Amino acid sequence: MSAGPRFQAKPKPRKSHGTRQTQSSSGYAGSKACAGCHRSIYDSFSRTDMGRSMSDVTPEILARLPNSAEVFDPEHNRHLSVSAKNGQLYQSEWETDENGKEVFRETERVEWIIGAGANGMGGLVERGDQISEAPLTYYAKTRAWALSPGYEDADRAFSRPIDASCIVCHSGRPNPVAKIAGTFRTPPFDELAIGCENCHGPGAAHVIEMSEGAPTETASSSIVNPGRLSPWLADNVCMSCHQTGDARILQPGKNFQDFRPGQPLDRTLAVLMPPPTREDPPRSDLLQHYFSMTLSKCYRSSGEKMSCITCHDPHMQPSREVAPAYYRGKCLVCHTESSCTAPLAARRQTTPADNCIGCHMPKRDIVTISHASLTNHRIVATPNEPFPDVTFHLATPSLPDLVHVDAIPGQPDALSPLTLLQAYGQIGAEHREYMQRYFALGKQLETSQPNDAHVLEALASDALQQRTPKGDEAAAGYLSRAIELGSTMAWDFEELGSRLLKEHKFPEAEACLRKGIERAPYDEKLYSLLAEDYFATNRPREAAATLTQALRLFPQVDLLRSFLREVQESSSAGRASNRLQNR
Repeated sequence: MSAGPRFQAKPKPRKSHGTRQTQSSSGYAGSKACAGCHRSIYDSFSRTDMGRSMSDVTPEILARLPNSAEVFDPEHNRHLSVSAKNGQLYQSEWETDENGKEVFRETERVEWIIGAGANGMGGLVERGDQISEAPLTYYAKTRAWALSPGYEDADRAFSRPIDASCIVCHSGRPNPVAKIAGTFRTPPFDELAIGCENCHGPGAAHVIEMSEGAPTETASSSIVNPGRLSPWLADNVCMSCHQTGDARILQPGKNFQDFRPGQPLDRTLAVLMPPPTREDPPRSDLLQHYFSMTLSKCYRSSGEKMSCITCHDPHMQPSREVAPAYYRGKCLVCHTESSCTAPLAARRQTTPADNCIGCHMPKRDIVTISHASLTNHRIVATPNEPFPDVTFHLATPSLPDLVHVDAIPGQPDALSPLTLLQAYGQIGAEHREYMQRYFALGKQLETSQPNDAHVLEALASDALQQRTPKGDEAAAGYLSRAIELGSTMAWDFEELGSRLLKEHKFPEAEACLRKGIERAPYDEKLYSLLAEDYFATNRPREAAATLTQALRLFPQVDLLRSFLREVQESSSAGRASNRLQNR
């Protein structure tokens, strides 16, 4: 196999437009349709971070970004670079051996920029129908390119898919394919940046009514004005992207695009977290803005009338220089000059002077994202202000082991068993004590929901953790049923295919893995397992072809390259069997 440079200046298989202004069956009109009557608001919002949350690579973007840089990642022996050519932005990754010779090189064109630059600007690349993250991000704090978030612990190169749960908050109207991470319909985006309809709802009916000269009161009923909603409902619009919790679970039958402003978010998406304790209080500011605000004395003293838009005008964003005075004005709506107990001389020594948010809403570094910080929305009186007692009493009798952050006030705090199952599974990744609840609930649902993929995966996980032949056999049965029912989860195929290979059930393993690649074509482990099947059955040509195909998608995976060399050097079935035994 050639290890020379691989420059992928590919023709685009499809054209995507930043904004498609055609009226769709879903009732959207596009933000430009709003500009006809609301030009000043449209222009102001377009300059905010939300209004620039995602963009095409344009000359203006290239002028703002240093577009010539090289980074070395010693942890994984990877060289990475950013370059511009003919008005396009490219990122490259390559590896060199001990003699300085290139082992591989992959270059991809950055199609879109994620982020307005407040913390950073990342890149998205398009390969076929998959959209993936680029390995380098430009960070505003350091004014330099560095590894993208999540790339510090593993070399994901250009194969980290953009999930629907992420892109729905970074893009105005994305078109991800449900349940297949990173795969998008054509066009991938009807509107790139966050737009008017993300907060006001689909606007086509409103545009028609206004163009026909309908009475104002009739026209206003065709569009959502968050300022006229109850504070809690208005906050639900913001929560849809600015409140993550520890688990965000789609309600049965819903997808991320189903949420509409003016409706409770919980009808579409349940936001959940383990109950905080005094020994383990809330620590993160990363997209926990609403929850932090509700713990503030300001919010609690307002009788829960305070909301996100009490302080934030989504249509405009004060500059860094203007922000302290702007938000100080917001504080003085409720407070007075004498409310602050700090000595006047000390307040005037801050930069800028009398900077309320600098003292009471300090920015803190984000541990999970390098070179980034977020504002603490708990509005503390002092840096070490203890959490209010209510923080540790947020669970309810009907849901004693979770905090339902977006629960509908006044309604029973009841989650569907399937939603609860998924929540336990997500939270269990960080809080292992929830895994036993996950397994137990899966067993309870086996009778009532025997054909649900989430239930079958819970049952399979429980069986596998027993580490017994009987458990392995049971897990294989659950996974087979999930696959028969149309699962697109790569893990299902990986686990079942691996078990079948260990049992030397090669035809069954091949059928499973081929189906897995068809449904989850961007999972490198499926290709490796299929190549093992071919190698074990003395089909080195098929094994080599499979590994070559995998290396086109994942050239950064050295294990694939090593396996390909092994296949090319030997076609011995006995040697393949030894490989399987040593897996």
